Amino acid sequence: MSKYKELRMKLTPQRLSILSYLDGNREHPTAEDIYRKVSRKFPTMSLATVYNTLETLKRQGMLTEITIDPDKRHFDPNREKHHHLICSKCKRIADIQIEFDLAVPKESTQGFEIIGNHVEFYGICPDCRKE
Repeated sequence: MSKYKELRMKLTPQRLSILSYLDGNREHPTAEDIYRKVSRKFPTMSLATVYNTLETLKRQGMLTEITIDPDKRHFDPNREKHHHLICSKCKRIADIQIEFDLAVPKESTQGFEIIGNHVEFYGICPDCRKE
């Protein structure tokens, strides 16, 4: 609980369970995934509690929302700089822990000062390739 002290939210048992589920999670879960897992322990918890907690964490920079599928919002608690592999069939997401030094020609920046990048690679995961 002490590692969550910097969060600017009331740490209810339900929220602590959500935070615990996200801690170290590399699965890129949706709010519904989190709800299904955490509601086993807290059956009266609502999906709105999960969404509100995720929105608060996102605003505080504690996780990133990945919007690869317009019907599902995935959440990534990994705050280390990384990129993603995304399966075009099942939408599974995997991390790539490699730095890419991508030089963008100045004439292509449209006046933007580039401060970082995020690369998404698309393909077919091993499970979907077996089908």
